[in-house]
Amino acid sequence: MSEGQGNPRKPTIRTVAELAGVSLKTVSRVINNEPSVLASTRARVLQAIADLDYEPDPSARNLRSASAYVIGLVYDNPNPYHIIGIQNGVLSACRETGFGLQIHPCDATSPLLAEELAELVQRSRLAGLVLTAPMSERVDLLQALAARGIRTTRIIAAAEDPGEGPPCVFVDDRDAAYEITEHLVQLGHQRIGFLWGGEDHRSSTERYLGYEQALKDYGITLDKHLVIPGDYTFDDGFRGARRLLALREPPTAIFGSNDEIAAGVLAAAKSAGMNVPYDLSIAGFEDSPFSRQSWPALTTAKQATEDIARHAARMLIAGLRHDGEGAAAVPNHGFVPQLVVRGSTAPVRPRAQAQGDTA
Repeated sequence: MSEGQGNPRKPTIRTVAELAGVSLKTVSRVINNEPSVLASTRARVLQAIADLDYEPDPSARNLRSASAYVIGLVYDNPNPYHIIGIQNGVLSACRETGFGLQIHPCDATSPLLAEELAELVQRSRLAGLVLTAPMSERVDLLQALAARGIRTTRIIAAAEDPGEGPPCVFVDDRDAAYEITEHLVQLGHQRIGFLWGGEDHRSSTERYLGYEQALKDYGITLDKHLVIPGDYTFDDGFRGARRLLALREPPTAIFGSNDEIAAGVLAAAKSAGMNVPYDLSIAGFEDSPFSRQSWPALTTAKQATEDIARHAARMLIAGLRHDGEGAAAVPNHGFVPQLVVRGSTAPVRPRAQAQGDTA
């Protein structure tokens, strides 16, 4: 048995150079898409890369090159399903373009966050950052990073293109929340509870504004007792629902700002012996696994989290490749989550009928 048989070594840039009959520098130039390589030589190197199934190491390429080929993803969010979707989307864009990815969780409220991120970029030689909420919505942070020459692309909640600041992907949560509330109203619900997500996330405000506007447009007076503050967590959904259901005149429907909150509402309703959706209709937001794995499955707004994150990473990388002209070359892009109606919502039952069923 030859050396290494049964445990083949991963091909290296030297292996590619030997197979193609060129220097290491020439292989490096081909990998980095430098123009100073003859077409025939480039073709020979690319064929060797394909034959060996060679994948360049972005971190090693960073060290050898004057350009950076790794970007960073910065997040602070209590919802694990949302973060996984964001990570998968950015990672797929990096794989498509030959970039590496460094993931950096942080505390969005830290007063030293700009210094922390600047140190991260310098230490890891990052080409730029994809910022998620709420960092992406902190004007002071964006300005501090721009002053340090750090390229960023943002994912934000906004009803329309902000038209200023760093490049962004904006998600119209307000319109989607309006559609969810409208769906509940059209089912006959007049008392609709609303459970906030984190107030430091603009998405929570946008979803509340959609809820508020739908009630106004349908002539329903907003009852502040039906609006409960909280965070994007199952526990806050459970606690918020218990508060709403304890009211003298409880809601007939509850809209949670995300699916994790809505799943908490569902648990609270079941613990109180309620029949969902006939005693209480429940809606969430984002179309996470929480919405599909619950019973009954949750009515929600499908937010294409992976697509949103993939587009943000592509915008950043395209901007980097335009040598500083990315903001002009890659326009901001918007997404609108779509209503998905499932078994957790149903027409409201008259209170007398509901009481008669449980007598």
